[in-house]
Amino acid sequence: MHFARNIGGLALIAAMLWLTACRGTPEAGTEPKQTQTPEQSQTAQPVATTEPPQKTEPPQEKEPSSTEQPQDLEGLPPLVEEAASTVMNALRNKDMSQLAAWVHSEKGLRFSPYAYVDTKNDLVFSKDEVEGLMNDSTKRVWRTFAGSGDLIELTFADYYKRFVYDADFIQTAETAVNKGLGQGTTINNLNEVYPKEQYDFVEYHIKGIDPSVEGMDWRSLRLVFEKIGEDHALVGIIHDQWTP
Repeated sequence: MHFARNIGGLALIAAMLWLTACRGTPEAGTEPKQTQTPEQSQTAQPVATTEPPQKTEPPQEKEPSSTEQPQDLEGLPPLVEEAASTVMNALRNKDMSQLAAWVHSEKGLRFSPYAYVDTKNDLVFSKDEVEGLMNDSTKRVWRTFAGSGDLIELTFADYYKRFVYDADFIQTAETAVNKGLGQGTTINNLNEVYPKEQYDFVEYHIKGIDPSVEGMDWRSLRLVFEKIGEDHALVGIIHDQWTP
């Protein structure tokens, strides 16, 4: 009787052990979950998922272009050379409006046919008068011809051809600022009438036109400007040439 009870108790214990073993066994087809130890967690390295950064070139400085223009200087007073160039172009083109724009508003413009400036007999015109001179048919006495002494009695258009733009000064002349280039027998009193402290002049000089006359046909045209601050106003046009 006691033996039978012992057998039954052993059988119950065996059954419980078997059930416990079954519960600890992983299901078929399922791999046991693996865990990392603290040492493995500290030494594990992340897997790189991005491409290495590309090498960038440093920005290159822009070299100045030969076609780039300097800063705009419009509005600044012109140099006397620039003023003279504009006036000379106006004379070549017979642009009396452009010429008049440069004439001194109070002193007007004096025309001298030779190097000597005659303050009593040379003709002087206002800005408004200059603008209409080319179309003015009035004959005026512009002094006397060197050598003969005859009166220079001409319209402005004829005087212009003989004593203003009588040669291609723009294309062939040598230029100088405040320096005389042509020198003949006529007295040159420019600096006496137009002191250099108050005036600038630009001379256009042609040494000769016809080689056969050996320079006796030289020409000069002097443009005289009064200095007004940093600006300039035209006050005189002096023609010069060889004289007997």
